[in-house]
Amino acid sequence: MSGFPPAQIIPPQVLLGAYAQGVFPMADAGELTWFSPLMRGIIPLDERFHVPHGMRRAMKKRPFEVRWDTDFRGTMQGCAERERTWIDATILESYCLLHRLGYAHSVETHDEEGLQGGLYGVALGRVFFGESMFSRKTDASKFALVGLVEELRARGFILLDTQWLTEHLKRFGGMEIPRDEYQRRLRVALGPMEDGFHPPVLGPDA
Repeated sequence: MSGFPPAQIIPPQVLLGAYAQGVFPMADAGELTWFSPLMRGIIPLDERFHVPHGMRRAMKKRPFEVRWDTDFRGTMQGCAERERTWIDATILESYCLLHRLGYAHSVETHDEEGLQGGLYGVALGRVFFGESMFSRKTDASKFALVGLVEELRARGFILLDTQWLTEHLKRFGGMEIPRDEYQRRLRVALGPMEDGFHPPVLGPDA
């Protein structure tokens, strides 16, 4: 599945169906490619998730306010602000549509100067599929990640998918698991889907 024109939107049922199978899209030079990594990055939502000491000190100063879904498009655009990005017009508009339907969410960090960092992803069943993060100020995306984990725990989520594992995520307890183990966990987290997809409740004010 590739070759979506730049302005075309991936149908929501196609995107959600792909996520339910452990597959996600990325764009490169106008071509859409679908991925299912052999080794999948996840962040455990149990005691294995940990906040580094330096981050704990920063949190005490409360430099940012963590908000949910107040600037989803701006968060995606922030994630795309890099020399090479896989977020093109198709990806942007497709996920903004998922957001309007209640499936995609942003966790944002704001200060008196505006949006400084955040992350976005897709929620389905009891799994959150993290897509991308960005920071304009030190630790801004980390504050969003901690806020996300706290909310997922409170809502009874059992899987936080990060697609691939980075050094940044390792510091929070991120790990890799084989594709077959990921698929097993994904099936448990999604639960029965016979009656179709329904957006789960997310966000402290939901």
